[in-house]
Amino acid sequence: MADFANPFGMNVNRKLTNEELAQAIRMDISGELEAIYLYDAHVQATDNKAAIKVLSDIRDEEKAHVGELMTLLRILDPKEAEFFISGEEEVKELMEELDKETAVNTPSSTIGSLIKED
Repeated sequence: MADFANPFGMNVNRKLTNEELAQAIRMDISGELEAIYLYDAHVQATDNKAAIKVLSDIRDEEKAHVGELMTLLRILDPKEAEFFISGEEEVKELMEELDKETAVNTPSSTIGSLIKED
């Protein structure tokens, strides 16, 4: 399990700044990701259909929470949002390169394309 410092170990006698709240949201995201991992491990470790159905549903709700928290984090820390966007663009470029490489290495005719349909 993730072992992070607790930012709320004592009562906070003031409102958090956006920077402090963003840091707390990052911890919340890590907790949600850990929960997803644990629920998924439980799903994989059983054949009980009721448990699989309930745990899968809970796991998927945690995934939605990650999306909600990531959206909030993008609002609280626009600079960090720029890094997220940059990372997304990098992956898209790599996928385009992969598609081009696959197209180059794919023969123009395949067994399936040689079959004539009547």
